[in-house]
Parts: sequence; C-alpha cells; structure tokens
Amino acid sequence: MFFYRKFFRKKRKPNTRQTKQANPSSKQTDGQNLNSDLTSNLEKLQMLFQLTPDLIVRRLRIHVTGVEAALVYLDGMTDKSTINNNILTPLMREAHASNDKGDIPFTNVGNVGKGSLWSQVETAILKGDTVLFADGRPEAFLFDTKGWPQRTIEDPQIETSLKGAHQGFLETGTQNIALIRRYIPNRELKIKELSIGKRGATKVWIIYLADVAHPQVLAELESRLSSIDVDSIINTGELVEYIEDNPYSPFPQIILTERPDSTVSQILQGRFSVVVDGSPSVLIAPATFISFFQSIDDYSTRWLIASFIRLLRFLAFAIALLLPAIYISFISFNYEVLPIQLLLSVAESRTLVPFPPLLEAMLMEITLEMMRESGIRLPAPVGQTVGIVGGIIIGQTAVQAGIVSNIMVIVVASTAIASFIIPNYDMGTALRLLRFPMMVIAFMFGIVGIVIGMMILIAHLVCLESMGTPYASPLAPFRWADMKDTFVRLPIWKLVNRPKNTRAVQSRRAGDNRRNGDMQ
Repeated sequence: MFFYRKFFRKKRKPNTRQTKQANPSSKQTDGQNLNSDLTSNLEKLQMLFQLTPDLIVRRLRIHVTGVEAALVYLDGMTDKSTINNNILTPLMREAHASNDKGDIPFTNVGNVGKGSLWSQVETAILKGDTVLFADGRPEAFLFDTKGWPQRTIEDPQIETSLKGAHQGFLETGTQNIALIRRYIPNRELKIKELSIGKRGATKVWIIYLADVAHPQVLAELESRLSSIDVDSIINTGELVEYIEDNPYSPFPQIILTERPDSTVSQILQGRFSVVVDGSPSVLIAPATFISFFQSIDDYSTRWLIASFIRLLRFLAFAIALLLPAIYISFISFNYEVLPIQLLLSVAESRTLVPFPPLLEAMLMEITLEMMRESGIRLPAPVGQTVGIVGGIIIGQTAVQAGIVSNIMVIVVASTAIASFIIPNYDMGTALRLLRFPMMVIAFMFGIVGIVIGMMILIAHLVCLESMGTPYASPLAPFRWADMKDTFVRLPIWKLVNRPKNTRAVQSRRAGDNRRNGDMQ
C-alpha cells in the first residue's frame, strides 16, 4: 500500500488559474510608472486594492484650473480633519495661485511629496498617507495625513515608579521619539531610520548621542537590524530574538523598557535605544547583568536608601533562585546543618507528606506559576482576588490534606515575594525558569549540586556578551571605577564618568559638583 501511494498515485496539480484570479494584487508594481490619464490610474488602483472596502476614492475638480482629480486614502488610517481642512478646502473652494507643484494649489499639509511609480503610491496609501491623482499628470502627490487610532499617554503598567515621570511609551513610533527628544533637546541626538519586513515593512529608529556613543557598537547594531529577513515585525520581543548575541541563554541581553525617562538615562550613559513602530516598548543595548537591577527610582531618592534597596534586590535574586533548592538539599542530604529543634519541627511537619522533597517543591512551584499566570490573564480586580484567595485556600487545604508541609508553603511564598522585587520583568522570568534545574540538581547532589549549579551560571554570565560588551561587566572584567553604581549607588556628585562597559567616546558626564559644607 505504501509503495502504491508513493509511486503510482497521481499528484494533484495546483489550479494556477484560480490562484491568479484570487490574488491579482500579487503582481509586482516595482518599476511601473503612473499613467497621465486619470481613468487609467483609477482602474489600475482598483485592480491593486481589490477586496479593500476601506479604500476611499473621492473624485473632485480643482477650483483653480478645473482639472479632474481624485483623492485616495484608507479610511481609519488617516486624519479626516486634516484631509477636509488642509486638502479638500484649498483644492475645491479656495483660489490660491499655483506654486512649484504645478497646477496644484498650495495646501497646509506639512509634508508633501511626489511619486511617479506605483510602488510608491501603494506604500503611501498603506502607510496612511493621502494620494492625489490629477488628470494629465504622470505623477501623484503624497500628503502626510497619518491619523490611525491611538491611545493617550498613560502611566507605565509594568515599570511603576514612585518619584519618576508618569508617562509611558505609546504604539506610535514618532510620538515615542518626541517623548525622548523632549528630555534631550540637543542636536547631537541622532536618529537613524530603518525598515524591517518584506510584506509589512515596520519602521525602526536607532536613537543615540553622536558625540558619546561608540561608532563600532552602532555599526554592529545597524548591521544586525539590516540583516533581518522576515515578513514583518509585530513587537519588540520578536526583534530581540533576531539581534541578541545568545538566543539560547535564559538571561535577557537587551533591556526592554516602557519608560521615556529610563530610556533617556541609558542614552546619556552612551547606550543605544531602538524604537519600533507599533510597540509600546523600547530596546536598550548594550546591556549588562547589573543594569537589570537598576531602577529610575534609585536616582530620585537619597543614595543611602537607594543603596539599601538595591542590595535588597540582589538578596531577593539569591532567595528566588536558591531558597527552594536549599530546602530540598537540607531535607534530602545535608540535614545535619540544621539545628536540632528546627530539624524536629521540619520532621514533624513532614510526617504526613507522602512525596519526596523534590516532588513536593515541584508541585507547589508549578501551582504558584499557574496562579501567577491566571492572575495576569484575568481582569485586574478579579486577578488579584483569585491570586490572594486561591493562594490561601490551596495552601491551607494542601497542608491539611498532608500533600505539602508547612515549611514548604513558607519557602514557596518567600520565593514568590522575592521574585517580585526584581525591577525588570524579563530578569524575573529568567529566575522563574532557573529555579527548577537548581531544585533538581540539589535533590541529586545536595549542597555540592547547588555549588556546581552556581559555578555553571557564573561561567555562563562571564561568557555572555551584549553587542560585543561583556555581560558581567564591571565584575568580569573587573572595573573599580564602575563599582560606584552596581551593588550600591554612591551620591550623584560622585558619578562623574560614564560606565566603561558602554564604551562611550566621552567618558566624562558631569563636573565637580560636590559641596564642601554649608554656604560654600
């Protein structure tokens, strides 16, 4: 039967006629010039945009010259008031004199271009521009009238701040650039525009300080972005996987932020930001391991408080990564290190638990991850209720049923609280993943297994790079000058130079602002 299907069954030939009829707009328009006849251009336009009910074609007569014309745009992608007030009114009612555009009266639209190729016209319409065809002219006028639906500027949802600005990025790239430029009104702030995607070209902007950022890092970032061959980029998460150095590493190597003030702070240090049109997050590169523990609030509070909070974050990192593994190793292997009273208490709480420590910890950790994900997917009021009530009910019931011990519930709850302290969401998710292999290796080898696991993680961090920058800097390679803003944050007036891991051309960013005393 297999040989019959393999060699004797006739293969169906695709119906190319139906395919061509179903996709007439798939013909290439590159290199095809517009016609000077208005009717021919509109027929060609209708052929290119079949099954496009939101395409608006408005025939009109120019008031000054009496030339027949047609205004074409996509409904919902343009600003209607701009079209009515700045294009239709000057063309149909006002009697302005002709200008350098020929027989087209002057309009108040800021950016007006010309296109003589159908590829230019097609791209302009799909991007939200308005195209004006005039009879007798082999070219079209392209008016910048983009006005798709967008939300207002709101407080960032993930990166909340107590003393920072309450403005977050939007899904419009030009507005995100304006938010950044508002903080740095300087001519050295340069913006490079790229386009990624064949089917749906997505605009990407690289923003940096030309006299500060290293040109070699810029060339590497631009090369990686330009070499992406894909249909379209939907969000920044997809773009990160295309350009990061080690896609198999659990640690994030590029910072994703939704705060303009955090982005500006990184740009001033000599890093690069990548704005993706249609995404409310901005990429920051190169990044280091320490930079994922820094928050914008660290620089708006007193340095002693900021240093304490930052040390608390690193402690939370260790707890979230190692506490379940340490519990398993103490119960399974190294119980002799526990005080006798604590050991008796743990043994008493585990008398009714039929599972080994690894299975008990896995059960609780997976349950915790499920409740966390369900709380995110549900509406905010319902999600908080489900998380609190579900955690209390499941934990209490599991202990009474003898499935888990009281100590295990405390360990899991402490781990969850510690993971929430990490200011960067991507680093927090990496901890959630690394926790499980650490638990397995602790169950197999005890404390020795935890030490081996930490040695592997440290070696991996040392080997990682972000756009050619050592990921573990300033610890490996060690740079004493950059230790002023790592585990602790010294006073602002001591942060005179930019971090060396950014490879900034200008290392100095501040003068001597230290005050020697009162009234001095």
